[in-house]
Parts: sequence; structure tokens; C-alpha cells
Amino acid sequence: MGSASDDGRDRDAEGRARSARPRDGLGRPLPYGADGVERQPEGVVRTPEQTVEEAQALLEAGKPFHAHEVFEDAWKSGPEEERALWRGLAQLAVGLTHAARGNLTGGARLLRRGAGAVDEWGAEAGLERPYGMHLPELVAWARELAGVVERDKAPVDAGAWAPRLRGSKA
Repeated sequence: MGSASDDGRDRDAEGRARSARPRDGLGRPLPYGADGVERQPEGVVRTPEQTVEEAQALLEAGKPFHAHEVFEDAWKSGPEEERALWRGLAQLAVGLTHAARGNLTGGARLLRRGAGAVDEWGAEAGLERPYGMHLPELVAWARELAGVVERDKAPVDAGAWAPRLRGSKA
């Protein structure tokens, strides 16, 4: 990682503020010295197909926070015309993260916001299956989960609720 700066904040190798505290599988900070889950590297440029595969594996492992970082890399490094798609997918992963952490209001809100963004992007692009992802099914999953979170008023199991990015028939 990096080291502490003059202001006492952890910094990465480029001098950007970045906490060196270990994190759990849902991205929550743990005390310094605790055993945490390996951090997802930031700023990695992947092909869209690699992004989908890596994010899917992280989602299935119950690590939606880490999947969000993969989507965020695609959003920041991909072509302008796809940024809204990747940003929407990142919002879905963060929504699942919050729902699993117990931030139910924030989780439901982000799931709906991400679903709207993905749905809108798909309609404007005229695509239902970019990079093999099944957008209508993904949007339906997010809206269903938002409703479950609000109805049950309890955290969800991130791995059990992991979406199938390429659809249930993939």
C-alpha cells in the first residue's frame, strides 16, 4: 500500500489519500492489523468481457463492494458512450453492498437508481445484451431486491442475492 503522510492520512504509492486499513468482504474497514480480504486493485483497464467475468466472480463470492470497483474501473476507462452503463452497474453492486451491510434505505435507493440507469442506457443504445449481459433480467433483479429489502427490513446475504449478469439462462 503506501504510507502515512504529514497530515496523518494513509496514502497510496502515487500520494493519493487511500486508507490502508484492512477491509472485510463487504468493504467495511477493520482495525489496523486485523486479517482482511485482499483489496481490489484500482485503475485496472480490462476488456468489457473481462470486466463482466471478474465482477461476476466477485458477486458470486459475496463481494459486491469489490465488484463495484471493477465496474468503476470500466466506467472510468471505457468509451464515453458506455460510461452510463458501467456507472449503473457499479450502483447496483454498491446497492447490494449496502443492503448486505444493513443500510437498507441506501441499498434500496441505489438498487433502484442503478436499475434505472442500466434500463435507460439499454433503451437508448438499443441493446439488451451488451457483452453477453442480460440487461432486462438484471434490472428486474435489482428492483425485486430493492422491494425485498424494504419489505423485510433486514440485511440480505450478498452471495445468495448475487445477480447473474449474463442472465439465469447463461
